Amino acid sequence: MMKKIAALLFALLVLPLPAAWAEPINIDIGTPPVIVIKHSMTQRYSRLVRMYDAGIIGLGNDGMLQKRDTGKQLTLVQRQIAEKLIDQDNNDRQALVYAIAYNQGGNARLPEIRAALLKRWQEQFKTGWWMQDGAGNWFQKP
Repeated sequence: MMKKIAALLFALLVLPLPAAWAEPINIDIGTPPVIVIKHSMTQRYSRLVRMYDAGIIGLGNDGMLQKRDTGKQLTLVQRQIAEKLIDQDNNDRQALVYAIAYNQGGNARLPEIRAALLKRWQEQFKTGWWMQDGAGNWFQKP
C-alpha cells in the first residue's frame, strides 16, 4: 500500500500538469523579447493604418495580416509596400506568440496564446477595418 502511495505522489510531482490546472495565459508579460517585438510592431503601425483604412490589408481569422483583393488596381510600389508590411508584421506576430509561450508553459500552450492574441487584435481593430470571420469571409468591423 505504501508503495502505491509513494508511486502516486511521485507521479504527481514528476508528470506535467494538464492545461486546465495551469495558470491562465498572460499575454501582457514584459520580458525583453516581448518588449522588442512589440516595439517593432508599434514602429510599423502608422504605415499599416493607411493600408487598413484603404481596405488593402485586413486581419485574417488566424491572427495574421493578409492582403485583400479589393478589385482596386494597386501600383507596383503600393503592392510591394503592402506585401513588405504584411511580411514584417506577420513575422513579429509569430515571434510574439513564441516569446510569450516561452514564459507561459512552452509550446503546449501555443493554441491558447494564439487564441488570446487573436481576440485582443480583433478587439483593437477599428470600426470599418476589414477582418475575416471563421469561414474566411471578409467583413468590415461594425
